[in-house]
Amino acid sequence: MIDTNLGFTLVRTFDATPEQIWNAWTNPDDAAQWLHPVGVTTPRESVEIDAREGGTYRYTMVDDATGDETVTAGDYREVIPFEKLLFTWGKPEDTSNDRFLITVTIEDLGELARVTFDLRGYAGMKGDEFIYDGWESALDSLAAFVGQSEVLG
Repeated sequence: MIDTNLGFTLVRTFDATPEQIWNAWTNPDDAAQWLHPVGVTTPRESVEIDAREGGTYRYTMVDDATGDETVTAGDYREVIPFEKLLFTWGKPEDTSNDRFLITVTIEDLGELARVTFDLRGYAGMKGDEFIYDGWESALDSLAAFVGQSEVLG
């Protein structure tokens, strides 16, 4: 069972609509293009997403330098289109109780969208070269995917 007292939150503002951000998280074609840290690739054929409450997802990240593969999977607990995704995240063989819990909230700021990414079950911090840094880098990949060249507030 994960400890929900442990966790971290990343907040990013994107020069994109909530719909673009939503699609990036829920459309397999879009997710394959960014759902990985820099230096890693997510092959499109490995991405399966059923973004509905009770639905599941699975994808494989491949390290560009070594070819090492990391498979990730989870289930959706709450889905509010264009606003919120609550899902588990971990290894496919883990039970839901052993997976981290991630909440992605999308806030419409007019011409921008603010994304709050909250991960529970891991006390990560900047510089861990693991989960925290990986998700921070993945959000950089998301920014590049939506065509944003610089970090906004």
